[in-house]
Amino acid sequence: MELKVVNDSRRAAYARGRMADFAARCRAAGLPVTPQRAAIIEALLRATDHPRAETICAEVRRRHPHVSLATVHRTLETLCRIGEARKVTTLHDSARYDGNLKPHHHVVCVRCRRIRDVEIAGLDTALGGAIRAPGFKPLGWSLEIQAVCDNCANSGERAGRSSETSGVGKTPHN
Repeated sequence: MELKVVNDSRRAAYARGRMADFAARCRAAGLPVTPQRAAIIEALLRATDHPRAETICAEVRRRHPHVSLATVHRTLETLCRIGEARKVTTLHDSARYDGNLKPHHHVVCVRCRRIRDVEIAGLDTALGGAIRAPGFKPLGWSLEIQAVCDNCANSGERAGRSSETSGVGKTPHN
């Protein structure tokens, strides 16, 4: 099966489409559309790195300097609750957010924690309805591939490091 990283131009087109209908979807969910809320979803949809709330807050503060981190956290949780965003939380990591609601998977660098969307041709078809979990009713699924990104691999070669986990906890590359 071929793994393909979702490119930025496809993600940008998806984001434009989502923003075009954002206000209508919020109103349908009984949620007022505020400039801060729109700025938060815009920042999330522009991001390619599945940002943490702190990163989104810094981006939003460029246009709305008085937005608090607590407001960003509450808004992201609200957007998740109404289906406008989803939480991508890798094991032992803080919450990261994703504005891409189309079915997709992730590749995660085990050193810097960078996350990228990936599509895997044929995976959904191969698994089809084969997802069964005794005692559970599956609602959906996604695959997380653990890897070392090119930036970390190259910096590891220059530094002479060989451990795959030597950079865990570092800030992700953009």
